[in-house]
Amino acid sequence: MKKFQIIVEGDADIKFFKDYYHHLFHEKAPQGSITLPIVGDKTGGYKKLFLEEAINPLKENNAYGIINLVIFDADKDIEARRKELLAIKERFNVEFELFLMPNNQDAGALEDLLENIINPDNQPVMDCWQTYEGELEKVRIPTKTPPTLTIPAKKTKIYAYLETLLGETRTQKELIKDPNRNYENTMHWNLDAEYLEPLKEFLKNKLD
Repeated sequence: MKKFQIIVEGDADIKFFKDYYHHLFHEKAPQGSITLPIVGDKTGGYKKLFLEEAINPLKENNAYGIINLVIFDADKDIEARRKELLAIKERFNVEFELFLMPNNQDAGALEDLLENIINPDNQPVMDCWQTYEGELEKVRIPTKTPPTLTIPAKKTKIYAYLETLLGETRTQKELIKDPNRNYENTMHWNLDAEYLEPLKEFLKNKLD
């Protein structure tokens, strides 16, 4: 296995990639190999990659033959985000491989990826959520400006998905939170889903 550093945007990404790496390669990712752009920082986000504190470790990795894998959200415009991030290479004279979630071709984020890898048996939960969103879109509150309602964020959808499947004890509730989720729990997630093929191919090609 090649030496590598996977740089992601947030704590939710770190937990997912630790679990997915273990699932793919049947071993734990090396300590500290999956990090935020700035190691030890309390917050992530793609803009942090433009800072010297993030660039210098990437350059050190280049010098020691460690592969940098940047895996960020595509957000609303994947080609604009790709162009913006790849420009870092020339600007700072640094090398890294780039993958944009959810699948390196569509707009979106980690939550879109997660929605596409739920255990198919649990699809009725997501169907109910879609109905819920549809009903919210019809509601108008005269005292609210604008009168339309705000549709809950995708993070809320994933949180709600797990909350419906887990118990009501405090211990179970803790398992809903980003750092405590178990993506290898096949009752909740399918890490062999076809939707993950682009990510699987990316990681296998770069690390095997």
